[in-house]
Amino acid sequence: MKKTRVATLFLLSAAVALAEPRLFYSKFFKGSTPEYVAIILLHDGQATYQEAKDDDNPIKLQLTPADTQAIFALAEKLGRFQHPIESGLKVANMGAKTFRFEDGADQHEVQFNYSQDTSAQVLLDWFERITETERHLIELDRTVHYDKLGVNDVLLQLQITYEHKRLVAPEQFLPLLDRIAKNESFLHIARERAAGLAESIRQPTPPQKTQP
Repeated sequence: MKKTRVATLFLLSAAVALAEPRLFYSKFFKGSTPEYVAIILLHDGQATYQEAKDDDNPIKLQLTPADTQAIFALAEKLGRFQHPIESGLKVANMGAKTFRFEDGADQHEVQFNYSQDTSAQVLLDWFERITETERHLIELDRTVHYDKLGVNDVLLQLQITYEHKRLVAPEQFLPLLDRIAKNESFLHIARERAAGLAESIRQPTPPQKTQP
């Protein structure tokens, strides 16, 4: 029995040691759409997005190494959330938000409504961008299946978000965009817009170099 306990403790310790660092973000804002979101980001860029605490089938996405590194770097700047970031100012309710850093047994979290910390604001914007992106994906999927006439309007909003560089992991849209572009049951303007967006995602325009 003693050997079994020792082996179990060893396995648990090994599992903790091998646990991959991850970030957790959630926001609850009663009356908003959605009222609740939760995002988990692993150190290898794998992420999940869900709109219910009991969602057993969250949306999965893959962030680029550069985006993942930028997000985790912000968490490090914030001390892995070992210190409060709430401003304490009397401001309107902007939703109850949580940042949590998990690395095996090392776990720290902060909850806040509004923060004046620049790193916290940038990190929050990253998670807001992921939320915007997945909301676009959910709405596009809905219209593709149940409202073909509404697809072009959704694509237009998606295009605006993409052009403002607020889409995260845009490659996740390619299956739906290709489906729209190749299916004649959708409006011609929607098919053209979908094809154009897909091409832009596959071959993004490189940033222009400024002249010295």
